[in-house]
Amino acid sequence: MKRIIISVSNDLVTDQRVAKICSTLKDLSYEILLIGRKNHSTHPLERDYKTKRFRLLFNKGFLFYAEYNFRLFFLLLFSKKNVLYANDLDTLLPNYLVSKIQRKKIIFDSHELFSEIPELRNRRFVKSIWLRLEKWILPKLKHVITVSGAIKKHYESLYGIKVIVVRNLPIEVEVTPVPFDFISKEKKIILYQGSVNIGRGVELAIETMTILDDYILVIIGSGDIIEILKKKVSNLGLESKVKFLGKILPEKLKNLTPNADIGISLEEDLGLNYRYALPNKIFDYIQAEIPIIVSDLPEMKKIVDNYKIGAILKNRNPKSLANLIQDVRENNYQIALRKAKKEMVWENEKKKLIDCIVDLDNE
Repeated sequence: MKRIIISVSNDLVTDQRVAKICSTLKDLSYEILLIGRKNHSTHPLERDYKTKRFRLLFNKGFLFYAEYNFRLFFLLLFSKKNVLYANDLDTLLPNYLVSKIQRKKIIFDSHELFSEIPELRNRRFVKSIWLRLEKWILPKLKHVITVSGAIKKHYESLYGIKVIVVRNLPIEVEVTPVPFDFISKEKKIILYQGSVNIGRGVELAIETMTILDDYILVIIGSGDIIEILKKKVSNLGLESKVKFLGKILPEKLKNLTPNADIGISLEEDLGLNYRYALPNKIFDYIQAEIPIIVSDLPEMKKIVDNYKIGAILKNRNPKSLANLIQDVRENNYQIALRKAKKEMVWENEKKKLIDCIVDLDNE
């Protein structure tokens, strides 16, 4: 049996994309070792394949990346494997070095344009290091996967390589909605789920609640600005209209999402990473059959335009968003949502991953 080592720098628990990829590769008779790290508030991890999570001394910044990559390099070097699978730029260096030293096949899966994330906008030196790493390694890779057509075009035009798009679509599954017990049936629910970081448009959604009556904004997730947002809600006196539920495991979240009346994905255009993004929450909203409001950015706009399942926010101000929310509530998107839900599932998307693995095996 061929053995593949898949590495990622997160805690593994909520990474649905990596979990689906591991399951798909297991179905292809690969023996799997999935490597990540443990956070302070980590949850137990139960998978039907081997996993390993490093407990690190450092959990952010340069020292985190240095420690994680150092330990990952030596684990990869001294582990049995046929294929190395690196997720995102922050795991690529040790995977690439081991692949060259031991002449092993390698796959790179770029979940985002890591060198263009908003956190690096004002950190030119750090950004330059990631860009140099990207420019050094990517042109040498034969098997590159990413999550959106725009990132594919970016890499292909910049590095002259072939890139395959495998979107992070949900698994087809019927769910039983579990209602929010703190919201009355008279209230309409606007849902944001995902990372609560800078540039996600959550601030705008909160400000919009000062205009809207009969609506509750539910925010599910955690991130760097969560405490800032809670303070903002308090300052605006919106405690009864904005609810923070924190991070919820995917298997529980899928039962909560269908309770919403509208799902939002309002990322700002803070560089190429957000501009080319195709957030997972959009597909989760579709699977829950709730209409969506998205930013006027190419990849997410394309989904809404193609399937007619919601609206696009052109003007980023509370009044425009409030009007758009009211417009979406007055339209019926159910037929379009059911069509999109049937088509945009992992069962269809994984065929492209399987084709990539078959090509790699035949080399």
